[in-house]
Amino acid sequence: MEHIFRQRIPVDPRYTDTAGLLKPSALLYLVQEAAGTHADLLGADWDRLQEKGLFWAILRHRIQVERLPKAGDTITLETWPLPTSRVAYPRATAAYDDAGNLLFRTTAIWILMDRESRTMVLPGKSGVEVLGALRGDELPAPGSIVPAQLPNSCCRTVTDGDLDRNDHMNNARYLDWVQELLPEGSVPREMNLAYLAEAIKGQTLTLHWEQDPAGFFRLEACREKPGLPGSQERVFAARIQF
Repeated sequence: MEHIFRQRIPVDPRYTDTAGLLKPSALLYLVQEAAGTHADLLGADWDRLQEKGLFWAILRHRIQVERLPKAGDTITLETWPLPTSRVAYPRATAAYDDAGNLLFRTTAIWILMDRESRTMVLPGKSGVEVLGALRGDELPAPGSIVPAQLPNSCCRTVTDGDLDRNDHMNNARYLDWVQELLPEGSVPREMNLAYLAEAIKGQTLTLHWEQDPAGFFRLEACREKPGLPGSQERVFAARIQF
């Protein structure tokens, strides 16, 4: 099995914004789908993990954009696993246009979760082995996002349309929520995303955000801690540079 998985993908107009450019949420969706397809080929697919009572989840994601493709373009995605750490399965992805120019690249920190307890399972205890390697042009791994006091806020409720087959809010849907808060025509250059807890159907999240004059957009999605009225915990955080 080739270590690097390559896939040619046409940019469907349904995945683009009013300017015809690939939406950030669609970018994330395509990257995650390519990673899932490669995992299938590596024997770590969703069905086999189901048998072990496990599922894949993303802990952090870093995306660097050189240029967003537009509707009608065809891009080449390359994705490959990086060396497994003690706690996670990092993965790199890069996208190119037909001339071989880099469009965007990402590094994601994937983890395995126990389907019943909804807790993280360490690679050494999962029975799932994914061989990884460094190609040399990987985007540095994403770091943590420090909590901040953000002046703007609104509330959103998780609906059926936000969920994936793991019964929690799909990672890409957070970026749809983010995009609705951004000025029209905003094109991200770098995105750091942190998924800190699962959001499930019916939960109401409070979105706190700020866009500063330096070109950064920050957002935290929070919810009330179960059994602790008035206390909040972070579910998702984003730091985006334009």
